[in-house]
Amino acid sequence: MTDTARARKLADRIRVVVAETLERRIKDPRLGFVTITDTRVTGDLREATVFYTVYGDETERAATAAALESAKGVLRSEVGRQTGVRFTPSLAFVADAVPDTARQLDDLLIKARQQDAEVRSVAVGKTYAGDADPYRKPDEDDDLDDDAEDE
Repeated sequence: MTDTARARKLADRIRVVVAETLERRIKDPRLGFVTITDTRVTGDLREATVFYTVYGDETERAATAAALESAKGVLRSEVGRQTGVRFTPSLAFVADAVPDTARQLDDLLIKARQQDAEVRSVAVGKTYAGDADPYRKPDEDDDLDDDAEDE
């Protein structure tokens, strides 16, 4: 096994090499506007998972996934040539779920803000059902105890 620092450095280098190769060498028309977001390498440096995002709808994402799969050999040979490691890691492309998750969180935050605004609008001009502060204070309790002892 290798240390995690070396795996992390190799992952960063693979991310850069794949991004540059996609930009300069791969001329597949199915390839959309792709961003390589992250790369992870296993501890034995044999497999690399490349995370990517695609700007566009579902058909563009599917076309880009097919283009990346067909360009996998070229990308792997370029990674091997530029990194100089003994065994070139096999590449696996995975669509990154972070943008979708962020979009869902944004939608939930907007919904929460709307519900807070509704509660705030209902509460305008309302008063408490009883006293403003229904809890007894310690000094009030002491006064009541002193009065009971005096009798």
